[in-house]
Amino acid sequence: MTDYIVNIDETNASALLIEESHKRPVVVDFWAEWCEPCKVLTPLLEKIATEYQGAFLLAKVNGDEQQGIAQQLGVRNLPTVMVIKDGQPADGFAGAQTESFIREMLAKYLPKPWDALVKVGLESMEKGEFNEALAPLRQAWTDSQQMHEITITYAHALIESLRLDEAQTLLDGVRKADQDAAYEQLLAQLDIKREAAKSPEIEALEQQLANNPDDLDVRYQLGVQYTNNGQFRDGMEHFVSILRNNLDYKEGAAKRMLLESIASLGKGDPLAAEYQRKLYSLLH
Repeated sequence: MTDYIVNIDETNASALLIEESHKRPVVVDFWAEWCEPCKVLTPLLEKIATEYQGAFLLAKVNGDEQQGIAQQLGVRNLPTVMVIKDGQPADGFAGAQTESFIREMLAKYLPKPWDALVKVGLESMEKGEFNEALAPLRQAWTDSQQMHEITITYAHALIESLRLDEAQTLLDGVRKADQDAAYEQLLAQLDIKREAAKSPEIEALEQQLANNPDDLDVRYQLGVQYTNNGQFRDGMEHFVSILRNNLDYKEGAAKRMLLESIASLGKGDPLAAEYQRKLYSLLH
């Protein structure tokens, strides 16, 4: 047996069926040697328990040897599977069932694979480390098929990291039915951050560039200001634009700044990957 698959008898029933169910769901498998469906069901439950590595406890009860426990829990037929949560039976079934049925039932009581990633992201956000929160939240957002609650959390982290265009794209994808108070609040925060990002230095450089779009020096300075301000897409786009005109601008300064910006975003960041591809296409 393991710490997630145990045999139950009178000596450990209270601790493992009741007390343990306050910490994690306990799935109780009532079986017997003579029971043919049990020979299919029990290995299936063991396989699922092994996959989840302790997210729930699989408690196996031999219905012939532990009749007292079976009677206490109202078991009349074998096999019977019961989910105990917070000390009370919460769900279950009697007889054979398909794997998909069992997984669907258990999914209601088990942590989702992305819950741990969201937790890591939220812990980083609580410390004010919004950049560090992006990678786990992005993964959770992808793995959950863009679940609304995770979309909102991820967009919040993007806004605080001044990844404003990406946050806008994320929020633009929210369905009308999901545009709740949290969504409206993030839109307002996005507008505030956009205004705050417009420093006098940036505004002056933007005006100079508008007057003379071919001035690579102004474009470079604006790219540096943007990346220093956390507006990586805007900054990197200026460096790419310079490289399209002059690959060796300032003895490689634009290329160096682009590479440093990509590196600062971190491995696996989609924005970093996008600009790596752009740089590769310019160099080859």
